[in-house]
This record gives sequence, structure tokens and C-alpha cells, in this order.
Amino acid sequence: MDKLLQYGFTGLSAGSLYALVALGIVLIYRSTRVLNFAHGDIATLATFVAFSMLTSQYSFPVALGGSLLVGSAVGVAFYFGVLVKAQRQGANLLGMVILTLGLALIIQGVVVWTWGAEPVSLPFPISDTKTYQVGPVVMSQLSLATLAAGLVGSLLLYLLVQKTRLGLAMRATSENVMAAQTLGIPTRLVLSVSWGAASALGVVAGIFLAPALLLDPFFMLDPFLKGFAAAVLGGLNSLPGAVVGALILGVAESLTGAYLTIQFKNTLAFLIIIVVLLIRPEGLLGKEFKERV
Repeated sequence: MDKLLQYGFTGLSAGSLYALVALGIVLIYRSTRVLNFAHGDIATLATFVAFSMLTSQYSFPVALGGSLLVGSAVGVAFYFGVLVKAQRQGANLLGMVILTLGLALIIQGVVVWTWGAEPVSLPFPISDTKTYQVGPVVMSQLSLATLAAGLVGSLLLYLLVQKTRLGLAMRATSENVMAAQTLGIPTRLVLSVSWGAASALGVVAGIFLAPALLLDPFFMLDPFLKGFAAAVLGGLNSLPGAVVGALILGVAESLTGAYLTIQFKNTLAFLIIIVVLLIRPEGLLGKEFKERV
């Protein structure tokens, strides 16, 4: 039982970061119906910016703020500079998804050219060796900070979407863009906020994942795939579903690595998705999307 609690906590800690990645994917998909395959690479770029600032003796809060600003700016610039123009030219959804893949490749090239391909260690003020014991569960400072970052990021997004006028505009735009425009909502500005907020969530995940991993141009690939899996598991149009799917996935991975085999850990996510989608194609908390014409 003690081991079960320990592995459960470890899974919740990892799942909280998967939740941030999944929330960003779902937020963009809900508003634009575009799957952003550059989500992880934007986080990678911003994390390397934080690395440069930390190694230049900037404080962690300043580096975190700078990386969030860079990540959000890239997301907003891509929306206004590429997607809006593509929409004006009549690009379909598949074409816009391909554009996100192009952005991912560009960012990978920029990161390799600027920082090189060799893995580096991110200087981080929170220790992964100092631990606390709560009953039978041993918690490191980093795992607690990771769990807190996931909870705070999810809470802030909830408050933004559910408790503000901007959030109301975001929900209206995601339901029906044409109706929102008719009501006078500046839909492109609202959608750009969605892209910026989604990118910021991914950056937070990258910052807190980097200390546990070596930082390289592709270190966010696996977390992005896990976040995407969690989003599909919970429902691609459900923000609560993204959180639920991520936590389930994190705990399931941890228990699988502990009680079955570590080699099966990465495969489990996609096996869960196959089973869930065969039973409930829209995901655990998702709703069937109906296009309004």
C-alpha cells in the first residue's frame, strides 16, 4: 500500500505537467479547430531562453517571466502572421495543421542553430534531491513544485475562462465565431489570446520538466505526445477533460512502470486512448462537435 501511494503521487506530479500541455492543445482546438503540432517546440524555445537568462545570472522569476513572454509572443505572432493570412486565402483545417508542423520544424532549426544540439542542464533553484516525508510518501522539492505549477496553471486558466469578460468572449468565440462577430466580439483578438495563453501553459510545463530531463532541442517531444494523448483521452473540446485525462495518464504510467515493466510505460498511453475511443469516441468528458452553418 505504501508503494502504491508513492507511485500514485509520482504519477500525479507528472500528470499535472501533462495537464498543462493538454490544456494548451485543447484551448487552441476549441477556439480554432486546429491541432497545434508546434506546441511542444514553442515550449522548447522558451525554455532555452530561460536557460540563457539563468546562465547569465538573471533570477529565476525574471527568467520565468521572460520565457513566458517569448512563448506567448511566438504563439500570437504565428496566429496573426500566418494563420490569419492563410484563412484569408481560403486554407482548410488540414492546411493550417501543416502550417503548425512547419512552425515546429523552423523552431527546431532555430534552437539547434542558436544553442546547439548537445544536451545541457537547466540551472534550477528547486532541488530534486531534498525530500520531505508525509506518512509513507517521500516527496522531493521538485515534485511538489511540479504539482503546484500544474495546479496553479490549471486554476489560472479556469479563472480566465470562467470568471472574466475575456473568458466569456473566448467561450462565445469557440462556440460560434460568426455569431460572436455579429455580437461585436473582436474574435481575432480573442483567438490570439487563446494562442498566447496556450503557449504560456506549455512553457510552464517545459520549465518544470527541464530539471528532471536534459535540455535539448527535442526534449518536449515526449511530453507533447503525452499531453496530446491526455487531451484525446479527456476529450479534445473539454478543458476539464484534459486535466482528468492527464492525471489518469500520469498515474497509469507510474503504476505500469512500477508493477509491470518500464519498457511498457510509453506504450500504455496510446493503448488507453485506443480502448477509450473505441468505447467513447469523443473522449471521457468530451462532447460531440456539431458544426453550425
